[in-house]
Amino acid sequence: MTRVYVPATLGMLQRLVAENELDAVGRTAFAVTPTLRESYTSGDDDELAEVAMSEAARASVRLLAAEDTGATPEFGTRRVVIAADVEGATPRPDLDDAVVRLAGPIPMSAVASVHVDLKAAEADVARAMEVVDAADLGDEEAEFVLGDAEDHELAWYAAQELQFLLELL
Repeated sequence: MTRVYVPATLGMLQRLVAENELDAVGRTAFAVTPTLRESYTSGDDDELAEVAMSEAARASVRLLAAEDTGATPEFGTRRVVIAADVEGATPRPDLDDAVVRLAGPIPMSAVASVHVDLKAAEADVARAMEVVDAADLGDEEAEFVLGDAEDHELAWYAAQELQFLLELL
């Protein structure tokens, strides 16, 4: 069993609750992989899991930037990361140190927790959506803007709270 961190959006959470499973975009997730361990000279698995989750949160910004925001305007712009325990996740070091490919859709029963931005992060995340590609290409100003969004802590929710979370948004 591998703990994976799946980048998502609130619209994707809606589908997870409605369909009782979610097929991650490109079946891509992030995890503590052997390559990630090798790239850090220190740090335990909890610290490395934070790195993988941060990478998933950044990928969530990319998903938000690519998503048709008119589809779920009531949700605003919030990063979402789904933590799940799955079998068959294979490392993709050709893409990045923490990237894994999922074997299939993630069933609701595999979801350990969900991490979502609070409303206070929305303005910073919206600005980050505009510059995430430039930041990835090394633009220092864009990296600072993205950093402002990444400074916001994601709130933790148990899987059984998802239905209520979505109703309250």
